[in-house]
Formats: sequence, C-alpha cells, structure tokens
Amino acid sequence: MENIIIRKVTQTDMAQLQQIGRQTFYETFSAGNTEENMTKYLEEGFTTEKLTAELTNEGSSFYFAVLDDKVIGYLKLNIGQSQTELQDDKALEIERIYVIQEYHGKKVGQMLYEQAMQIAAQVNAHYVWLGVWEENQRAISFYTKNGFVAFDKHIFKLGDDEQTDIMMKKILK
Repeated sequence: MENIIIRKVTQTDMAQLQQIGRQTFYETFSAGNTEENMTKYLEEGFTTEKLTAELTNEGSSFYFAVLDDKVIGYLKLNIGQSQTELQDDKALEIERIYVIQEYHGKKVGQMLYEQAMQIAAQVNAHYVWLGVWEENQRAISFYTKNGFVAFDKHIFKLGDDEQTDIMMKKILK
C-alpha cells in the first residue's frame, strides 16, 4: 500500500468526512449493536453541524488516508480542552482511527497511528491516550501492540445502550 497519502482534512472535505465516518463506524460496530442504536448514532454523530464544530475546533485535527483519490480511513486527534475526558495539556487524545473494512490488514491504521505519534511529538505530548470499546478486540490488540496499556474505563452511550470503553495510554516522556 505504498501509494497511500496521509493528508489533513479541511472544511471542503465535509462530505467525504461524513461518508467515511458513517461507513467505518457502521462496519466496525453494527454486528454488536441494534439497528436502532446504530441509526440514532450515525444520524446524530455525523451531522454537518457537529462535524463543522469539530473541524473548526483549533484543538482538534482530522487526517485522511487516501489511496488513488479514494478516502480509505481517517484519524481524529484532540489536545488541550478539546480532549473528550482527561483534558491534560501534556496529553494527546486519539479519538478515532477508522479504516474501511476492505483495507483492514494493509497497514492503513498503522500509518494513521504513526501520523498521530508525529503530531504528539510536535505538540510535545508526554503521553497519548484513547478509549476503545471493551468488545473491540481487534482495536485493543492493535493498541497493545503499539505499546498502550489500560489505565481506566468509562461509559460510551450508543443510542440507549451504555457500553464500557477501556481507556488506554502510552507514555512518551
């Protein structure tokens, strides 16, 4: 997959961001959740208004993985007060790394992860953290392989279902 380009997402990429966000979330979580909860989350979580707010938040950034002009994955990072929980100025949060299912196993997620680590170095982060659904063994294995360890748990609400996310971190300094 040597032709993959990682590039920063801009406001003009809104339609692509909505599409890749909805597609990859559905592919990742639909098997373990009800259709009603998935529909509710996809409708509310990827509105133009919500994504515009995220894209214009100076503490958040998005990156696309692009292969032959096709967006095949994306990354969302947060620093400072934009982090979903810890809001530690010495931390960087990986809020999302998602890759279209047909590209799983082709190192796209690893490339997005490496982009996150480059940004962590640029902002002088002491550690990187994230939350991952306790039933998403593929993601847990990916982060463990990359040096993350569990340190806490939190609740993520998907529709009317309260799910447990494992919070993981990797110390950099």
